[in-house]
Amino acid sequence: MRPSPEVAEEDRLRLGWYSLLARLFGAPPDGEFLASLGVLEGDDTELGQAVRTLAQVARRSQPKEIQQEHFDLFVGVGQAELLPYTSYYLTGFLHDRPLARLRSDMAELGIARQDNVSEPEDHIASLCEMMAGLIGGAFGDPADLATQQRFFDTHIGCWAPRFFEDLQASPSARFFMPVGTIGSLFMTIEAQGFEMAA
Repeated sequence: MRPSPEVAEEDRLRLGWYSLLARLFGAPPDGEFLASLGVLEGDDTELGQAVRTLAQVARRSQPKEIQQEHFDLFVGVGQAELLPYTSYYLTGFLHDRPLARLRSDMAELGIARQDNVSEPEDHIASLCEMMAGLIGGAFGDPADLATQQRFFDTHIGCWAPRFFEDLQASPSARFFMPVGTIGSLFMTIEAQGFEMAA
């Protein structure tokens, strides 16, 4: 997603992290995306080290292996190991009140459900994509920080950290373990950033 020209550099970085998470959880990476992940370098920060680990795993992985891992973790036969939905993490049920509240907030923010997406809107991939859109101006002007924080607190920050922790601890997560670490660290950075800006 190309951000609006008035988006500040630090917000472009945030948009990039949300877009990466949206892409990783939206579908298993194909060979081209896997190759692009394999050349990431990271740095000596915790987040940079997690990126380096992801790159190493990506270089050693085949798309079919990751497709199976993605299926086992997030789709499953009967039920997936992890259900990456706001409603499930907050109420224990799918399609519950948190999804209804999200749909209401989406309408207010001018965010439309994508026709080609079958998952409920409170899936972690969709939420990260929406957050990237709010930052980058995909739904009109870039959202102000207060609007971003309300969306984050209401629909992401209240449950996604637990989901990312569960993903890091999953015995089935090989490729997705460092993705969980990246998500967990980024959620902490986001929450701290909003707190400092308040």
